[in-house]
Amino acid sequence: MKDVKFGDLIYTKEGAQGEAKSKGETHAAVIEAPEKVKAGEKFEVKVKVGPHPNKVEHSIRSIELYFSEDGRAFNPIHISKLYLEPEYAEPEVTLTISLKKSGTLYALSYCNLHGVWESSKRIEVE
Repeated sequence: MKDVKFGDLIYTKEGAQGEAKSKGETHAAVIEAPEKVKAGEKFEVKVKVGPHPNKVEHSIRSIELYFSEDGRAFNPIHISKLYLEPEYAEPEVTLTISLKKSGTLYALSYCNLHGVWESSKRIEVE
């Protein structure tokens, strides 16, 4: 089998092909956050996935949030990871963060049947 880079295994709603194409709406996280914020001021970011089943045999098991900061030599910055227990925890989290520079938030959601899905949202810092 050909070596595959991990990044090639991550699905996006826009780039999914074949059978995965029909899974984007229920597997790719939605990032709710302001488009513009003030440097250093706290603001809320909500990341949610679904509607999605929440059973042991099929569920979202984790949500991760990263930030790629404009002009930073090494990206991304890991902000948070939430582990979810099937049947108890819903795939939705609200975080309070602050940024010093503009950049892009990335959310990764992991479904135990349908893999890792990526979403992003640009944030401008004034």
